[in-house]
Amino acid sequence: MGERIDDLQCDGLRLIQDPERFCFGMDAVLLSNYVNANKEDNILDLCTGNGIIPILLSSKTGATNINGLEIQPEAVELANRSIELNNLSDRVHIIEGDVKTVTEYFPKASMQIVTCNPPYMIEQHGLQNTADAKSIARHEILCNLEDVISAAATCLQPGCSFYMVHRPFRLAEIMVTLAKYKLEPKRMRLVYPFVNKEPNMVLIEAVRGGKSRITVERPLIVYKEPGQYTDEIYEIYGMNR
Repeated sequence: MGERIDDLQCDGLRLIQDPERFCFGMDAVLLSNYVNANKEDNILDLCTGNGIIPILLSSKTGATNINGLEIQPEAVELANRSIELNNLSDRVHIIEGDVKTVTEYFPKASMQIVTCNPPYMIEQHGLQNTADAKSIARHEILCNLEDVISAAATCLQPGCSFYMVHRPFRLAEIMVTLAKYKLEPKRMRLVYPFVNKEPNMVLIEAVRGGKSRITVERPLIVYKEPGQYTDEIYEIYGMNR
C-alpha cells in the first residue's frame, strides 16, 4: 500500500501516512502550536485530512473532545486508524463530511476552538486530475476560503477563537472574509523561510464578535541557513539540536 508510520516526536504520538495521497507539512505543526486551548474546550478542525492537527492538539491541549471534519473518505479512514494507533478514540473523533454543510454534523455555536489548514491555491490551471487527493488538499476544488470561514463562524460560540494558517498573498481576501462573518482578527504572525526572504505562511487567530484590535507578532523564521532550523523551530518540533 505504500503507507508509513511517522513518529511525531510528541508524547510518543504516531501518524499513519500515505505518500501517494498527501503528507502533512510544517504548516500543520505551526498551526497546532499557535492554538491556545483548555482541557474543557470543544475543538473542531476543518479540512482535517489525515488528522494531524487533532492528534497534535490532543497532546498540546489535553482536551477531551477534539473533532475533525474531512470530505475525502480515504483520508477519514486513515485518520481513524491513526487515532486507534494512539489510543485516542475516546477523545478524538473524525467525521466524513463537507464544510459547506457543517451544521449537519456539529450544532451551531457548539465549539470554543475551530482550526483549519485549508487548501491555499485558487488557480486550477494545469491540474490534470481535480479528483486527485493531493490536488484537493492544495487547491480550492471542493471548498474555498469563504466556505471555511463561514463554517468556523457558524460553529464557534461568541467570544471564541478561530485559528488558521494560510498564504500571505491572500491576506487582503482573508481579512475581508473574516470581517464579513464577524470574526475579528486578534493575532497574526508571518512565517519566513529565511530572514532575507518573503514570508510564505501566515498564522491568524480571529475571535467571533471580538472588538477591533489586532496584534502583529514578531516574525517566525524557519531556517538559520539551508538545512538548519532556527532555535524556535527546533523548540516547536521538540527536537534536540
